[in-house]
Amino acid sequence: MTSLEKYYNKFNEDHRLTTRHGQVEFQVTMHNLNQLLSLLKKEGINPRIADIGAGTGRYSIELSRQGYDVTAVELVKRNLDKILAKHEKVKCWQGDARNLSFLEDEKFDVTLMFGPLYHLHGEEKLKALLEAKRITKKGGIILCAHLLNEYAVLTYGFIQANIIECMEKGSISSDFVCRDDENELYSYVSLSQIEKLYRQAELERLMIFSPDGPSDFMRKELNAMDDKTFHTFIEYQKKNCLRPELLGASSHVVDVLKK
Repeated sequence: MTSLEKYYNKFNEDHRLTTRHGQVEFQVTMHNLNQLLSLLKKEGINPRIADIGAGTGRYSIELSRQGYDVTAVELVKRNLDKILAKHEKVKCWQGDARNLSFLEDEKFDVTLMFGPLYHLHGEEKLKALLEAKRITKKGGIILCAHLLNEYAVLTYGFIQANIIECMEKGSISSDFVCRDDENELYSYVSLSQIEKLYRQAELERLMIFSPDGPSDFMRKELNAMDDKTFHTFIEYQKKNCLRPELLGASSHVVDVLKK
C-alpha cells in the first residue's frame, strides 16, 4: 500500500467537502463547471465527463444526478468503495491518473483532475496531464486543481509555527518555496509553474479560478457566520474567483484548459 493510500484510508474526504470551507470550494467549482457545460450543450454536445481522482465521488455523483454520463477513476480502493456503495449511475474504475490505458483516446468532452496533481511531483504531473489530454476529445475541456505554495508556507509554516523547523530541514527554502520531492505527500506550486505545465502539455488556457479564495484561512470565521452571511460569502467568491490579483489568496486554483 502506498503512502497516499494509507493517508486516504484515514482521511475523511466525505467530511471535508461538507465543512463550510469545503462547501465554498464545491459550490464555486460547480458554478464555473456548470457554466462550461452549458456552453457545450449550446453547441449541441451532450457532455461525457471523466472524473480522474474522484475521491468519494462528490463531483461525480452530483454531475451524474444532473443527467451527465460520468466515469470516475480513483486510486484508493476505500474511496472507490464509498462511491459504489451509493449506488449511483457512475461508471467506476480503480486506477492511477498517470496510466489511464483502460480508457479510450478522445472519449470525453470534459475531464476533471481535482486531486491527482496535489500528490504528483516533477514530470509525473505532466504524465498525468498528458493522459487527461489523451482521453479528452479535440476541443474538449480539462479542469486541473493545484495546491498553492503560499498556502502551505502561511498555514503550516507560520500559523502552525513550523516555519523554522521546515527551513532548517530544507522542506521550505530561504526563498520560501516548498520543496517538490517525491517523499512529500503534497506538491505545492506557484502560478508560474502551473502555466509552465499546461504549456508543456500544449494545451490552451480558457481561464484559471480560485474555488475557495481565502476560506481556508477563515475556517473559524466561516463557522461562526449565520447562514445568510455564509451564503453571501459564497456569492462573494463566485463573483471574485477569476480576479487575478486574488488567485494567490487561496489554498488552490483550478486551471481550465482546452485541447
